[in-house]
Amino acid sequence: MKKFIPFMLLLALFTGSYACNGPASSSPAGNAAVTAGKKVEVYYFHFTRRCMTCQNVENVSKKAVETLYPEQVKKGDIVFKSVNLEEKEGEILGIKYKIEGQTLIVISGTNRIDLTDKGFLYANNNPEKLTAEIKKAVDGMMK
Repeated sequence: MKKFIPFMLLLALFTGSYACNGPASSSPAGNAAVTAGKKVEVYYFHFTRRCMTCQNVENVSKKAVETLYPEQVKKGDIVFKSVNLEEKEGEILGIKYKIEGQTLIVISGTNRIDLTDKGFLYANNNPEKLTAEIKKAVDGMMK
């Protein structure tokens, strides 16, 4: 049993980091205003025990949202939320969005962009690239 839990966590990490629900839509770069009534949510789902990369994905993503969209964050039009899948609220959101492991997603209504691969690829060595990918996804959602 002691070997089974780490194996499942590793499997969840592997699955979550390679899951992709669709390509990010291309949009011109720019800080477009959120369409009336349209909310963009950036979620980082994780487990309690996290490696340095997992923590960096969260930190870089949160900073990107807060830095790129300060007015929209203040109004609540764009939110960043870190969600622990091992807590009750996280478990419920994980089921709602069909999340099983570490996942970075941008959601607006029924639109969903999975940035997990890019998050784990860029968070440690190229945080500016991850910030640009988040901007591209969020701007695309705001159209």
